Parts: sequence; C-alpha cells; structure tokens
Amino acid sequence: MHSQASPSHAQVIARTRHWLERAVIGLNLCPFAKAVHAKGLIRYVVSPAHDDESLLDDLQRELLTLRSTPAEEVDTTLLIHPWALTDFSDFLRFLDLVEVVLQTHRLRGVLQVASFHPDYVFADSAADDLTNCTNRSPFPTLHLLREASLDRAVAAFPEAATIYERNLRTLRQLGDEGWQALQTAVPLVAKE
Repeated sequence: MHSQASPSHAQVIARTRHWLERAVIGLNLCPFAKAVHAKGLIRYVVSPAHDDESLLDDLQRELLTLRSTPAEEVDTTLLIHPWALTDFSDFLRFLDLVEVVLQTHRLRGVLQVASFHPDYVFADSAADDLTNCTNRSPFPTLHLLREASLDRAVAAFPEAATIYERNLRTLRQLGDEGWQALQTAVPLVAKE
C-alpha cells in the first residue's frame, strides 16, 4: 500500500470512514451516502485476503449476507481489501469475476458492486487527472449496493444523471492541493 507499516483492521476502517465523511459526503460526491451513513446502515468489512481466491470467498459471503440482512439493519457494505489487488490493473481484471459472482448467485437486479481504488483511473482519463479521485479510496474497496435502495435514491434525486459532471467540476475547483488536504488529516486509530 502507500504506507510502510501494515495497518490494523481498526486503522483501515478509520481511514475509510474518514474518506467517506470528508470526500464522499463532505464534497457531496455521492448525494446518497449521507443518509445511510447518518443512520448507521453501512457495514465496514476488512478482508484479510492476500490473494484473489480468498477475496472472492469474502465477496461471495458479504453479498449473501447483504442479501439476507434487512435493509433497515444494513443497507450497503464496504468490503475493504488492503492486502489484495493493490495493483490497479489486477483490480480491474478482478471486476470481471465480480460480475460472474453476481450472475452465479442470481444477484443481478438485486445487488450491484461499485469499485474504488487508491490508483483508480477512468478508461478515458490520464493517470494524473484529478477527476479520477471520484473513485479513489484509501484502500481497494468493493462497494456492495442494493438495487432497490439505489432506485429509491435516484428517484428522490431528480438530477442523478448530472452527478458525474458535477463531481468533475467539484474536483477541478478543489484542485490537487485541496484534495491532498482532505487526505492529510486521516485518523491513525479508530474511534471507539
């Protein structure tokens, strides 16, 4: 990863929660995140996986757990995997397997998976383009979402189609220094 020492699970969750609060919610990159965060409906899971196969097992388990848990208890899951798929090209290849898992468990139309990575680069962007930060997280992360919750959120937010363009403007206005400032105040330990 980007630091020398291997972080603890508590540190991984603290850094991810900080990113969610400061960047995703703070910059309103996802207008749907604030409500589930405020209600405590986000499940944070740190995968101990160091290889694709172990991560695939964790992903399947978490997808099935999310499907069987009422949305009033857990609406979405962040499966954070700091020791697996740290190379972005490997991460992208793994996303094909994610689709196979969704298909195999007949979860298409029920759940979907969004992807975040510290080195995320959109296919049509340069690696140093600041707009890639909309999908850059402290650690490789698979975001497991309920289709029904997403449909409700989109229906409640009539300008959903404009989110991407608005995020690009926000990041360009923030600039590299502003983005880095958001990342610097990351807690080293989880809040108890």
